[in-house]
Amino acid sequence: MELRNIAIIAHVDHGKTTLVDELLKQSGSFRENQAVSERAMDSNDIERERGITILAKCTSVEHDGMRINIVDTPGHADFGGEVERILSMVDGVVLLVDAAEGPMPQTKFVTSKALALGLRPIVVLNKVDKPDAEPDRALNEVFDLFANLGASDEQLDFPHLYASGRAGWADDSLDGPRKDLTALFDLVVKHVPAPKQVARAEEPFQMLATTLSADPFIGRILTGRVEAGTIKVGASLKALTRDGERIEQFRVTKILAFRGLSQTPIEEAQAGDIVTLAGMTKATVADTLCDLSVETALPAQPIDPPTISVTFGINDSPLAGKDGNKVQSRVIRERLMRESEVNVAIKVEDTPGGEAFIVSGRGELQMGVLIENMRREGFELSISRPRVIFREEDGVRMEPVEEVIIDVDDEYSGAVIEKLTGERKGDLVEMKPAGVGKTRIVAHVPSRGLIGYHGQFMTDTRGTGVLNRIFHGWVPHKGPIQGRRQGVMISMENGVSVSYALWKLEDRGRFFIGAQEAVYQGMILGEHNRDNDLEINPIRGKQLTNVRASGTDEAVRLTTPVRMSLEESIAYIEDDELVEVTPKSIRMRKRHLDPHERKRASRSE
Repeated sequence: MELRNIAIIAHVDHGKTTLVDELLKQSGSFRENQAVSERAMDSNDIERERGITILAKCTSVEHDGMRINIVDTPGHADFGGEVERILSMVDGVVLLVDAAEGPMPQTKFVTSKALALGLRPIVVLNKVDKPDAEPDRALNEVFDLFANLGASDEQLDFPHLYASGRAGWADDSLDGPRKDLTALFDLVVKHVPAPKQVARAEEPFQMLATTLSADPFIGRILTGRVEAGTIKVGASLKALTRDGERIEQFRVTKILAFRGLSQTPIEEAQAGDIVTLAGMTKATVADTLCDLSVETALPAQPIDPPTISVTFGINDSPLAGKDGNKVQSRVIRERLMRESEVNVAIKVEDTPGGEAFIVSGRGELQMGVLIENMRREGFELSISRPRVIFREEDGVRMEPVEEVIIDVDDEYSGAVIEKLTGERKGDLVEMKPAGVGKTRIVAHVPSRGLIGYHGQFMTDTRGTGVLNRIFHGWVPHKGPIQGRRQGVMISMENGVSVSYALWKLEDRGRFFIGAQEAVYQGMILGEHNRDNDLEINPIRGKQLTNVRASGTDEAVRLTTPVRMSLEESIAYIEDDELVEVTPKSIRMRKRHLDPHERKRASRSE
């Protein structure tokens, strides 16, 4: 059977996963009466809740006797470690662009990687049935984007289709029949070349591992494209590093191929196909799995360096161990090491005391997803504020800068520009109208300045702004950036919060907790109105007397507390504070719970 390997790339929320669902349905991958969940490719709980793709996934469909392997890639730059290697497995890309929004930052990130690898894209203008869609403008913007990214003449001469992934149709023209996705299937078969590896079927076996996962039944498994030769179950292979050093020799216990949404065991895999092998114990991503006679490793994409680091420590608060069952540093270390094996964009280092671990990665979202996964597994952790990783170049201290693209209503653009360029040391690159009453702002802002900015941005734009960011490069250090302006209200007692005490303190600031919640000394209960920290007693009840009068017994009505999400909490805290994460709660606290220790620590700094 002839093969085609393609990746679907797009910005977050432009409809990749929904389109793949329709391709699967229309190719007959599902039975007539089969129950299939919406966005079937987003299999992970967090992916479903947030509506984003985190892990790249493969599937395959059949069309007119041709097998098309499709890889659904993540759109967020935080998970970009996946994208570059996945693109080396395919021979063509389908670039999906929202006809209303046009190309967005993550589109640019993944497209630049695809063009650099020499892939010729097919452009699909999705959501053309939306009332604010402007497919012609979006198409011109795609062409400009390709030109800016240095596309070759062959890549600039790209075919395009108009589509609605949700309605399940794609056509060559806007006034086409709008029936099904046949036009997309046909274009993929015609435009994407067959894998050139097929010609190397007689050579010794070679495969580059691009994604790694673990299966509870068959152990460690590596997925990649067979670059040369054929492989049968039971064959002996060896694994080589990128430098050609031998890691291990192993027997292939299982070969799995993608058929629809499931992986099916097969006896033999051919050159050009995307398959998963089991049997190895040490080999990892970017290693070459090959025949024992092969001595040279396949060239592999280097992994982008991490830009932020977070310290994961044990939970040592007075409420530790009440919610979770995985609280020891040994168990936390094992889990983080397992994560760093599977997720190559993450690096884990031990700290001198052994009680905490420094985890480095690509962004706050990636860290938030890892912490969220761990708390759901029963871990209790204390998390530090994210720190940006600096590097030295010719004696100059360099810091990472991100390109921020913001779409806001015109009335809020002034406040956004002031925050980005004034307080956060950003440089305004471009400002232009983006539809009726909207402005698009492009700025280069240090990564440090964006930690914790998203919540403030949502407040400044009344929740209507859209912010996208992507790693841009390294620049010389831009000097100090002001952190949080407000102080916090800190509990001075252990116990359970009382509504009367909180009610009496409401004029001092906004609370993060409500009544009848467990509190302890050193826990952050709310944000102070002023810039200094304030110690308060949240458990003081009302002094009872014999007098009963309507004036003295006022009804206690508390303002609804501000509940922060995990990412908001991590971005909110300062360097002397921590986020306590348990399976049931997210609390903020001071690093030193005792007030005397806090004073000593601040003096020594």
